[in-house]
Amino acid sequence: MTDQTISPNKTISDQLSSLRRLAQPFFLPIDQNNGWSFIWLLISLLFCVGGIVLISLTGLIEVLETIQPIIFEKYLNGVVNTIQSIWSSWWGLLFSSLFFIGTTSFFSFRHQLKNKRWLHWTLLGIIVLMLLTVNGINAGIGFIARDLTNALVQRQEEGFYRILGIYAICFIVALPVRSFQIFFTLKLSIIWREWLTKSLISQYLTNKAYYTLNPNDEQSTDIDNPDQRISEDTRSFTQESLGFTVGIFDAVLTFSLNILILFAISRTLTFSLFTFAALASTLLIYAGRKLIKINFDQLRYEADFRYGLVHIRDNSEAIAFYSGEYPEKIENQRRLGVLVKNFNLLIIWKAIIFTMKRSTNYAGIFFPYLIMGIPYFAGEIDYGKFVQAGFAFNMVENSLFFIVNQIDELAKFTAGITRLEGFQSKVETISQQKPTEENIKITNNLSILINNVDLFTPNSKKPIIKDLSLSITGSDSLLVVGPSGCGKTSLLRMISGLWQPDQGLIEKPKTGELLFIPQKPYMILGSLREQLCYPTDNNKFSDEQLKSVLNEVNLSSLLTRYPDLNIKQDWPRILSLGEQQRLAFGRLLLNSPRFAVLDEATSALDINTEEHLYSLLRKRDLAVISVGHRPTLIDFHESVLELKGNGTWNLQPSSSYEFDRT
Repeated sequence: MTDQTISPNKTISDQLSSLRRLAQPFFLPIDQNNGWSFIWLLISLLFCVGGIVLISLTGLIEVLETIQPIIFEKYLNGVVNTIQSIWSSWWGLLFSSLFFIGTTSFFSFRHQLKNKRWLHWTLLGIIVLMLLTVNGINAGIGFIARDLTNALVQRQEEGFYRILGIYAICFIVALPVRSFQIFFTLKLSIIWREWLTKSLISQYLTNKAYYTLNPNDEQSTDIDNPDQRISEDTRSFTQESLGFTVGIFDAVLTFSLNILILFAISRTLTFSLFTFAALASTLLIYAGRKLIKINFDQLRYEADFRYGLVHIRDNSEAIAFYSGEYPEKIENQRRLGVLVKNFNLLIIWKAIIFTMKRSTNYAGIFFPYLIMGIPYFAGEIDYGKFVQAGFAFNMVENSLFFIVNQIDELAKFTAGITRLEGFQSKVETISQQKPTEENIKITNNLSILINNVDLFTPNSKKPIIKDLSLSITGSDSLLVVGPSGCGKTSLLRMISGLWQPDQGLIEKPKTGELLFIPQKPYMILGSLREQLCYPTDNNKFSDEQLKSVLNEVNLSSLLTRYPDLNIKQDWPRILSLGEQQRLAFGRLLLNSPRFAVLDEATSALDINTEEHLYSLLRKRDLAVISVGHRPTLIDFHESVLELKGNGTWNLQPSSSYEFDRT
């Protein structure tokens, strides 16, 4: 199965649009704001954080100068002079204006930051604040490294140890700041993942989107492995999105704090860096585009392979009965082979990109020596400034190459965005659709009325039923019979509202008054209590009611084995099909709908148990629609609807119908 409408080869504009649709709702309502509003708030966040840092640093200096003025005179005089020069020049007015603009912007969006969005922005602001703190320390370390080197060269022992002490203080301060930055980043990541996953699950389970995306015909869907997209793709997206966002903020701050230092030391080195970065980035981005489709396919092949293994686990008993290990092995080895073949292609491109990235790293080490060696040997700069130039060059280079250094991770991230956004768009569209039951009317009448209905298989012209009319009211009972493949289960799908008739009208009671029991009952992941009560709230019934129902459906032995109704087990594996069918009847008796739709629901039971269960339904005065092949079923139904398989049908009293036993 392949994605037919979700292409991994999107343009950059399309990818950014997909990223916005996934990311913006967590921070800002997407239906009330465009992408530029979101970007502006991100910029405003930088203005706010920068202003807070400047104001806080100014206040701290004022306090410390009052308490211990000697500290700044001896060790941090440059910091004091820098802050004073900012406030005494137009820079102070600029920073104040930007801070005012940033805070005003957030104030104007205050009504859209409800539902805990203010918390998301606060956490992101704390992360940026810590990034700015660490980058400020790193910029200062460049000057410290210069002075430390000069002290070594000039053999100034006292100055060397004094500067070394400041160096140690910088590391002591930076370590907890960086640790808390990682903590808050991961915290915001798990909050985002929880929010996005809950949103996707809610949409997935609205308007039966899960059914639409998992049809009987696999070729009718373009969404593979929804489980992976909700779980793994969501986890990867939130973690990697924050990783890239924090990395970009870090790169911007690093560039801003070090480019002026580098430019002041050497304009030649600065311009050489920009030229080198432009050429290398172009080559790496071109190569990285090749990785997007390969990573997109790898995610799908990994999911397909994992699903094959899960399929073996879920059907282990059936495979064991058939001794079907060989075909299962062949199929899963085939899936593994596809995965390995694509991964081998991925290895080649990863090696190519690694070689290119390593080449740029070596060149980055070489350039400062090549360019700064000339002014150093000419006596224009001292050795400390030579070291500071190399430090600033590496910091700016890393910021300029942030994207291209992450190009392989970015390609994988882009593929994940395509898969997750494609899934989100699909489930969102389905969940927001108004019910299309044009030919199905939900009424308060306790009856099912079918008037002149035609039904065809979805996406084809094969007729299942033509011009069907019948009514089921009160305690009526209808048995649907016919050869295999004639459309008996399709009729039940139509009555349940899963399939739409092509023409005609169906009237049926509201949800809760009709309960469908398939041949293989659905067993939820939960306790015995939850199994019995499904889909009703399990607090609705007492233990006595549950135990009574289990006894009614001949499952008293289950109480002996599991006296605690809250025990959780792998029920589909533990219970036989016959026990599951009896438990489903218990579920039916507890929920007490007006209509029971049974699709060969007693096929695994003996005749006596079947008769006992149907007698329980009669006592409850339920209307029953059954599909089955057993002649014994006719005794429990008043009417028989025989489907011929070509759209024709025959409705007659059960007393005049005879099963074809040939």
